[in-house]
Amino acid sequence: MGIETIHKPGALKQTNKSHKHGKHSSKRSLDRVAKGKTNLKAATRKSHRELGREERRHQANQIRKNKRQEAIALKRAIGGATAAPFLTCVVPLHANVDPNSALAIIEGCDEEIAVQKASDRIRYMNVPRFRQRFSFLCPEHGHGSEISMLDALKVSDSTLLLLSATEVEEDIIDNQGAKILNMALRQGLPTPIVCLMDLESIAPKKRGQVKAAVQKSISSVLPDEKIMTLDSSTDGLNLLRRIGGQKRRVLHNKANRPHLYGERVEYVPGADSVGTLKVTGFLRGIPLSVNQLVHIPGLGDFQLSEVYGLEDPYKPRKNDEEMTSGEAKLLAKADPEKQTSLQRENVPDEMDAEQTWPTEAEIAASRNENKKKLIKRIPKGMSDYQACWIPDIEEVSEKEDDDDEDDEDSEGDDEEEDYMSCESDSESKVGEQEEDQDEEEFDEVSVSDGPIPADKYDKEMDLEEDKKTLAKIQAAKDDAVFPDEIDTPANIPARERFRKYRGLESFRSSAWDVKENLPFDYAKIYQFKNFDRTKRRVIKQSQEEMDDVILPGWFITLCVKNVSQDLWNAFNSAGMSNTVIVYGMLPHEHQMTVMNVCLKRTPNSTIPIKSKERLIVQCGYRRFIVNPVFSQHTNGDKHKYERFFRPGSTIVATFFAPIQFPPAPVVCFRENPDTSLGMVASGSVIDCNPDRVVLKRVVLSGHPFKIHRRSAVIRFMFFNPDDIEYFKPCKLRTKLGRSGHIRESLGTHGHMKCVFDAQLKSHDTVMLYLYKRVFPKWTYEDCVVSCPGGSSAGAADDPMQE
Repeated sequence: MGIETIHKPGALKQTNKSHKHGKHSSKRSLDRVAKGKTNLKAATRKSHRELGREERRHQANQIRKNKRQEAIALKRAIGGATAAPFLTCVVPLHANVDPNSALAIIEGCDEEIAVQKASDRIRYMNVPRFRQRFSFLCPEHGHGSEISMLDALKVSDSTLLLLSATEVEEDIIDNQGAKILNMALRQGLPTPIVCLMDLESIAPKKRGQVKAAVQKSISSVLPDEKIMTLDSSTDGLNLLRRIGGQKRRVLHNKANRPHLYGERVEYVPGADSVGTLKVTGFLRGIPLSVNQLVHIPGLGDFQLSEVYGLEDPYKPRKNDEEMTSGEAKLLAKADPEKQTSLQRENVPDEMDAEQTWPTEAEIAASRNENKKKLIKRIPKGMSDYQACWIPDIEEVSEKEDDDDEDDEDSEGDDEEEDYMSCESDSESKVGEQEEDQDEEEFDEVSVSDGPIPADKYDKEMDLEEDKKTLAKIQAAKDDAVFPDEIDTPANIPARERFRKYRGLESFRSSAWDVKENLPFDYAKIYQFKNFDRTKRRVIKQSQEEMDDVILPGWFITLCVKNVSQDLWNAFNSAGMSNTVIVYGMLPHEHQMTVMNVCLKRTPNSTIPIKSKERLIVQCGYRRFIVNPVFSQHTNGDKHKYERFFRPGSTIVATFFAPIQFPPAPVVCFRENPDTSLGMVASGSVIDCNPDRVVLKRVVLSGHPFKIHRRSAVIRFMFFNPDDIEYFKPCKLRTKLGRSGHIRESLGTHGHMKCVFDAQLKSHDTVMLYLYKRVFPKWTYEDCVVSCPGGSSAGAADDPMQE
């Protein structure tokens, strides 16, 4: 029975066959089964049968057919009669190119095209020949309009880049056009189309040469794009045909969120200096829920109150069909119980901590520790009886607490104090201290508020900027030559100056507790147990269609509630009300966390950026101001702190900011002396992980004084025996690859005897590596009313206003 139960029919047939050979063969078969030597896997039939040639061919055809149907459905989802029109952003790459002339050619390419102008910046075209609808967006272009241009490109389906053939002799792309194009490429350029205008004004013999020169210039930036001409009606039809049928790039930051470009904006004042902002336009992206939060660049995060549906005013109609004056229909109303809260920070309970009374052994240990510290601070030669007369205010514990508080306040300026050098003579140290004091005094000088002549003001400002830039470049060069090396202070004991530092046996494998000594700001943030899994779940759930959502392609009005009237007046006076964009935020994206982004310096930026320097960061659909902490982009659980972000390098910036699920592009700006914005770095979001350990390293250097085989006397690393005894457990390394440890102190001037794994060279340098964890500072500021020339509201000293 056991054999018949285990084996398949094929195996039973083989067993029956063995009976013909006699009783012995059957017995041998039973013995093999009993001993487990029968190959049951070979005896069983395969669960997954291999497909034959014809079946594989049919399967490949079915997969190809499904992919083709998905591509066709994606194309029909935009531009159809029941979907949102194609949104194309027109970007002139030269100041002499007029986008209105290009749109005039497109409008006149077919007599049946119906053109409707929604506002000064956007117009709609219904093309019956292609059964598609198009919308062209012309944002403000010129000096200082980079931000509005980038915001318009974020929500566009394609980009129309305009060039002029008459500018080939000089620069086909001027400085402003190159700046905008470079920013757009770093941010994520929608599907580009390059059009060359005014080619007919060139002599027929030179047209081919001009077109080839333009193609060569564009290929260096967009290697896969071929230029099109835009001078006749045929060129306009070809352009519309390409826009409607091309394969569009998928920008995940836009595709994973609902977004709406506001064609009509109305502010309705209410009570308590707040009102309702009504934004009307086509919904794009994914379905929108009335209970989720929305973000408006330049204004901030808000809640929705209602969503109204309107009749599509740009829908194609027959000749005898008139547009009905349909009233707004209420599609959804927010539920206060289901609506997402605007609470950004976690409110920690300061009393919700471990409140346990120490044991008697711990109290006795603390008393002994305080006593030992007190004995070490008394003058040399004083007895225990004399030490009892020292007042309590001079106790070591109280002084150390004060020092810790001062060190935490000045933690952000440690880099300025750590002047990198490897010189050992006292004259150089005094000179370096004087230079540091001069720099500190120079930084504290402020410009007077009184009236200053324009020529004198400009001359002084240029000189001051040159001095600051030169000092920053010189400090970066010193750090590159002598990385992390500082001189041990002679007037302060090293054990006090570096009391927050510790030595590591191995930077890669030594353990570091990620929850050790966290600052209080870490209690106000949110953290995910598994960030990648949460990201996949949130994005998948947001793309599912539910009963109470508004679908993409609908022409709707969003009612954004509790918008400050002062903020809106500043926003309107800055000229930003013409380009209002509303983004639907995913769950948790309004909560604060520690964000890690990978950045790479732009090629045209040569001035080094200091860590914790003020930067304007555009992360996805947000724009804010932070002081990031830089670290190396490496694998492992610990990452080395970088003092400078050098040109051509790649680093990871860590700062406090609201959660944003990747993929999300990141572009960093720095305000130039002429109050314009200059792009200095670009990259993408890595994750939102507060457990990233960034360790700042300092290197104390010493020089061999006497060498005897494997032992040597080292000097100039410390200047008193107590410091040598304190750092005795730390491991020593040399620039030539030797390793060792401190054996004992010699004398009273800081000489020490060390033992190494091999004999030192006389020109070698002994180094002691110390590490301290660095945390970002809570310096997050929202960039509100971020328009050049406008006033700032809601953020102090907002550099985006200029």
